[in-house]
Amino acid sequence: MPKILHLITRLDMGGSAQNTLLCCRELAGEYDTVLVHGLARESGMSAAEKSRLEAWKREAEHRGVRFIPIGSLVRRIHPVRDILSLLVLLWHIRRERPEIVHTHTSKAGILGRLAARLAGVPHVVHTPHGHVFSGHFGRLAAGLFLALERFFARFTEKTVALTAGEKRDYVDLGVAPAEDVSVIPSGVELGEFAGERTDAAAQKRTVGFDPQRRQVGFVGWLLAIKGPAYLLNAMGAVWREHPDAELVFVGKGALEKPLRAQAAFAGCSGRVKFLGWRDDIARIMPLFDVFVLPSLNEGMGRVLVEAMAAGRPIVASRAGGIPDLVRHGENGLLVPPGDEAALAAGIALLLRDRGLAQRMGERGRRRCHEFGLPAMIAGLEALYRGLLAPPTEEASEPGRTAPPRPTAPRAGGLRGGTCQPSG
Repeated sequence: MPKILHLITRLDMGGSAQNTLLCCRELAGEYDTVLVHGLARESGMSAAEKSRLEAWKREAEHRGVRFIPIGSLVRRIHPVRDILSLLVLLWHIRRERPEIVHTHTSKAGILGRLAARLAGVPHVVHTPHGHVFSGHFGRLAAGLFLALERFFARFTEKTVALTAGEKRDYVDLGVAPAEDVSVIPSGVELGEFAGERTDAAAQKRTVGFDPQRRQVGFVGWLLAIKGPAYLLNAMGAVWREHPDAELVFVGKGALEKPLRAQAAFAGCSGRVKFLGWRDDIARIMPLFDVFVLPSLNEGMGRVLVEAMAAGRPIVASRAGGIPDLVRHGENGLLVPPGDEAALAAGIALLLRDRGLAQRMGERGRRRCHEFGLPAMIAGLEALYRGLLAPPTEEASEPGRTAPPRPTAPRAGGLRGGTCQPSG
């Protein structure tokens, strides 16, 4: 089988890691699949998260995926470790001799594409899993990352965008020409979310929700880029119209303590729940009356697909790839990023108009399959087949890629009062 070496910096419970594991697991039967990864010490995973991740890895290994950990590979910039990681990567790539190196996320993309270039790998694919050109850093840092991405795009045969919006960004910002960018969604396993909600009150009690209240839910990292503070601030206006509403944060991150403190300071702690990281999102998601994702930037937003599969109406930011999933007025409402008044108005409308909320949820459920796991795997299969196919005289581009090298014969449920700004 042709060999594909995948590379990601952090193998943890994040969406990019889930996407990468699914990609490797599902295609291991067709390709000799190797996944090189860092140890994700920066992720601060709990024992439960580590256990879930190990279960995913065991399942992937059973399918034929080989894992190669690199201790020096970290997400933050660290010159000594980065140089060491580059040398270790170069050694592994030369030893494995893959036909394709597929890098995932920005840091791994820089080191992996450089190592692949130095090793003479025939084909290089990069999936940024959402770019960092806006929302993540200040103007200077964002400009540096954009310059780096433009430079390393020279070593990249194909860039994978998760949505058409993300592709437009790469083309408009001069990162890559349109013909070098493929749109392939970050596939989500939808089966767990497909069931109908029965006896919602009883199910709400099992997860600690008040069945007499309606739940406004958020699932994701509690980080500034995800916008949870905007959601907490917006709930003040929502509570004036809907005092029975309860805000639920599912996830963890650096903002958890500040958000708890803000809720306590504003006197609304009794209306805000923090569930932390959970491995039963498929059980929790259908219990939300409205799902909210107020991100400042998103490559795609896998959790939106899960909300759609669970039949939940959505309020989300008009940012990044989100508008490719949430069609305003059809399966949800889109608001400007960081606009707390618009966020509050959208949530209040869906809590007020239950018929509209139900119709939006049903429409989302009908179209969630566009972003399911089969769609991702079909896209990747087509991409890899196109790269590995013998070049025709008309289609070949001299200097673009090295010719295929002869190689020796080789043996051959993831998933996964009011509150105002405290100043």
